[in-house]
This record gives sequence, C-alpha cells and structure tokens, in this order.
Amino acid sequence: MNAPPKHRLKIFNAVFLLASLLVAGCHRQQGGFQPPPPEVNIVTIKPQPLPITTELPGRIDPERIAQVNARVDGIVLRREFEQGSAVTNGQVLYQIDPAPYQATVDSASASLNQAQLLAERYQPLVGINAVSKQNYDNAVAAAAQARASLEIAQINLGYCTVTAPISGRIGAALVTEGALVSQSAATQMALIQQMDPIYFDFTESSADVLKLRKELEAGHLKELSSGEPKVTLELPDGTAYPHDGKLLFQDITVDPSSGMVTLRAEFPNPDGWLLPGMFAIGKLELAFAPEAVLVPQQAVVIGPDGSATVMLVTATNSVMPQPIQLGAAVGSDWVAQSGLKAGDRVIVAGLLKAAPGSTVQPVSVDEKTNTPAGGK
Repeated sequence: MNAPPKHRLKIFNAVFLLASLLVAGCHRQQGGFQPPPPEVNIVTIKPQPLPITTELPGRIDPERIAQVNARVDGIVLRREFEQGSAVTNGQVLYQIDPAPYQATVDSASASLNQAQLLAERYQPLVGINAVSKQNYDNAVAAAAQARASLEIAQINLGYCTVTAPISGRIGAALVTEGALVSQSAATQMALIQQMDPIYFDFTESSADVLKLRKELEAGHLKELSSGEPKVTLELPDGTAYPHDGKLLFQDITVDPSSGMVTLRAEFPNPDGWLLPGMFAIGKLELAFAPEAVLVPQQAVVIGPDGSATVMLVTATNSVMPQPIQLGAAVGSDWVAQSGLKAGDRVIVAGLLKAAPGSTVQPVSVDEKTNTPAGGK
C-alpha cells in the first residue's frame, strides 16, 4: 500500500537532513579541523658563572704527633692524666720513682762542694808557690767536672716527672703503675695528637692538575677572585662539615705508581668532629667557568653509544634534535661543553609528544623547580 503524499515528504526531508550531516562531517574530517599542538615545558639557556669543584677522597691526620717515651729507667709510681682527655704542653703525665736519682743528685752535689773547696783553698797558695800551678788547675777542672755531673743528675731527676711535650688529645695509657720503664728501650708510655687545627690529606690525578692549568692559561677558566682555593669537607655520614679549610700545599712530585699528586689542607676542629684516620670527601674549588652552560639532566637523552642529545624548540615552534657534548654533573644539571648557546629553548618535559619536525606549544618553566612559569 502506498504512503500518503504528506508522509512521503516527511521521510524524504529526514533522509536529506541525515545525508547532509554525513557529508558535512566528512568534509570537516578531511579538510579543515586540526587539533592544537601539544604543550611542552622548556628552559631557555642562559650562560652563567660556575665554580669548578673537584671532589677528592682523603684522610684526616693530626697536625702533630708526639710519642711520650721514658727518658730514664725506673718504676712508674703514678699516672696523672685521664685517658682520652685533652692535655696541655708541660702537663704532668707520669711520675717515675725519683729516689735513686735524688740520691745521685745528692752525691754529685757533695762531690761538687768538695771540689770547689779544694780549688778555693789552692787559689791563694798558688800565688806564693806553696802549691804547684798544675795541682791548682787539676782542682779547678775537678770542680768543673763535678758541676757537670750534678747537672746531669738533676736532668735525670727531672725526667722522673714525665710531662706532655705538646698540647693535644692523649690516648690510652700504655704503661701502668708498677711497670718498669727503660730509657735504653725507649718505652712508649702514651701518644698525644694535636687535633685543632687538623690536616686533611688527599690526592689528585696529575692529569687533572695539568688540564686545569692549561684551561686557566687558555682563558676557558678564571681564577677565584679571592686568589685562594676554597676547600670544604663532606663527612662520612654525608653531611657538610661546618668549617671551611685552607689549602696548605700541593706536592711537587708525582707518585710514579699511581700518577697522583698529594695535597694537604688544614681545618679548624674546635668541636673535635674530625678524628685522625677518618675518611672524608674534600671539595676543592680552584677556579670558575665565566660562562658555563647548564642543562637539566631530564632533558638529555643518552644514546647506546654514549652520545647525548636534547630537543630544541625553534623560532617557529618546531622540534629539532641537537647533539651536545656533556661535561661534569652539577647537582641536577649537566654542563654542556658544546652544542648549546644562549637563547636556545630546550625541552625538559613532554619529550614523548615532541617528535622531531613536529610543532609544539612551548611553556617556560622555573629552572629551579621545573614547574611552569606562573604556577601552571
């Protein structure tokens, strides 16, 4: 049965409208509409002064070490110090039995008195030839010899009181009361180490020393404005030592077995944090690069062959790969030795959306926090 004319008209209009929408959709898909370019985060390269710091391992050494040895034979009567404590120069450490040495002093004193009396008695007699000149000279010489013997005896008596030769921190007592110590065997009784200030001894490759000198001469690096190298320490627990040191010297010879040069720095140690034999990392700042180029590490793609590449955003907002030569790591950045210049825009986030040759929408980020500028 045929549909009424009015009903056929409605069906025709509906079909026409549907066909029009399909055609319009096809045209839109084929020609005009394009999605917006993806956003990527960028940093703009700005050369800046950069201190050149070398991290070198080393050991803490006392500035002075003094072995306290017995200088006379005898029995130790008393220990006068607390083990592990700080001692001062001249402080009494031990008392060795002085009795036999006191007796020697008394005997030498008596001999000196006798020799002096004889020389004094002969002096007026030699003038009247009652005593020969030879006998008088012998008496004077005997008095001088007795005086020397008394001085030696007094020195040995003084050695019975053992004192600290330097100020520092004393270790364990190496002898106890009642022990027999010997001057001939040089019995060690204690060890004192001066710990404030204290040394930090470390080594550096002679090749690195030569490289630094060449770069300074070529003008690639500049000397510090202070003219003095800066030395800091990192403690074994990874924390920074609160006091700066000063470089005392760099050895003039190279160890032929290792190719290393020895350096020594001095640090204040008022709190006793630095202990002899302690391992630490020294950070030596000798120069600075006047215009160093830093690039965030997350912006660098390292290839299988070790080559480094970053993605740049050109003036037309297209993506361009750029090979670079990496230097040292500085915090979360790399030093770019070549390949980048001031004003280059480097992609730091959104690399998966930045195919070479594609167009992107660059958004600058805060270089310290890597967050979009303006808090986006």
